[in-house]
Amino acid sequence: MTLTVNEAQLGAIRAHGERTYPRECCGLLLGRFEPDGEKILCSVYPVENTWEGAGEFGLGDGEGEERRFLITPDDYRSGERAARSQGWEVIGTYHSHPDHPARPSEFDRGNAWPVYSYLIVSVQNGQAADLTSWTLDDERQFQLETVHQTTEV
Repeated sequence: MTLTVNEAQLGAIRAHGERTYPRECCGLLLGRFEPDGEKILCSVYPVENTWEGAGEFGLGDGEGEERRFLITPDDYRSGERAARSQGWEVIGTYHSHPDHPARPSEFDRGNAWPVYSYLIVSVQNGQAADLTSWTLDDERQFQLETVHQTTEV
């Protein structure tokens, strides 16, 4: 699987992670699924991390927004509407890992959906660092996804 992005989109995700540090940032990836399995990112749709324990959604595990994020159903629906208005779809999500590697956690895996891209940016001491993308395989294990950077999408 390949996720095609442009420099401005990656810059927006990195900047979002730096702005929200030491909390996790989060947002939706809006774009297109191509017939060959490639995903084309057309727009980054940032949302507020509303974790605050997320007990109301049955996700509470004692962690705070420094280690967890939540995209509310209302924010997700708003992102879907924004995507549809352009003829796109939600193709995944992104979030940051403050002072941790850009690798998905077990919590990330447990809450992931097949087909989507899961883009993670590591933010070390307030500065964006590594950025990786992942997708679930048929056994619900994350596999590293190729990020193809282009000058325009």
